[in-house]
Amino acid sequence: MSLNLPTPAVALAIGAHPDDVEFGCGATLAKWAAAGCVVHHLICTDGSKGSWDVEADTDALVRTRQEEQRAAAKALGATGEQVFLGYVDGELESGLDARRQVAAWIRRLRPTVVLGHDPWKRYRLHPDHRHAGLLAVEGVVAARDPHFFPELELPHHRPDELLLFEADEPDHVEDVADHVDRKVAALLSHTSQLRSTMGIDESADQATVAAQRAAFEHDVHARLIERGALEGVALGESYKRLSPAS
Repeated sequence: MSLNLPTPAVALAIGAHPDDVEFGCGATLAKWAAAGCVVHHLICTDGSKGSWDVEADTDALVRTRQEEQRAAAKALGATGEQVFLGYVDGELESGLDARRQVAAWIRRLRPTVVLGHDPWKRYRLHPDHRHAGLLAVEGVVAARDPHFFPELELPHHRPDELLLFEADEPDHVEDVADHVDRKVAALLSHTSQLRSTMGIDESADQATVAAQRAAFEHDVHARLIERGALEGVALGESYKRLSPAS
C-alpha cells in the first residue's frame, strides 16, 4: 500500500458518465487542484439515460448533465478542459474508434496522472463503467507508444501513473481529509441525479430534504473513512495503482 503521490502537474480523470469522476476521485482532484495541478475531465457518454422520469426530454438532459459536470469541476477547483465524447449512455463500447479518441486526448492534454474506473471490478452491473475503465487503460497504452494511431499526428505521451478507482484490491490511498467538502459540493452540483443516485427528493418537505442530504453526506464520509483506514489516515480515496511503463 502506498500513500499520496506527489502533486502532479496535470491530471486527467476519465469517467463513464457525468458524476462518476466526482464519486470516484473527487476529493483527490480537489486536493491536487488546490496545490496547483491542472485537472481535466473526460466523460465518455452523454448521460442521456440518467433519469427515472419516463417522460424526460433526453436531449435536454444531455445539455443539463454537461452543465452540471462543468459546475462540478468548478466546485472541485479544476481549471482544465471538460471533454465530452458523447457516446450514448448505456451503449459505450471499448472499441478501436473510442480508444483512438481517448489516446488522442491523452496526447493532447499530456497528463502526469490518469485516473479511471477499474474495469476488472467484480460483479459490476453497468457496462459503461467497465468499458470506460478499459478505455482509460487501453488509451494510455495507445497514447504512450508512437506507432499506435499515427494518423492522429500527435506526439506520443506516457503518463507517470495510472490510478483506478472502485478497485476491489486497492494498493494506493490519497489522504483527502481537508478536501471532502469540495467533493460533496461537486457531487451535489449534479442536481439531475439527486433523487436517483443520491437519495435526495427535492419535491419532499424541507425537513425531509435536509435529512436526506445529511444521510448522503454521512454515506460519503463513511466511505472515505473506510478507504482511509487502509493506510491509517482519517479520510481517504483508494485506487489500484498501475505503472504505464508496464
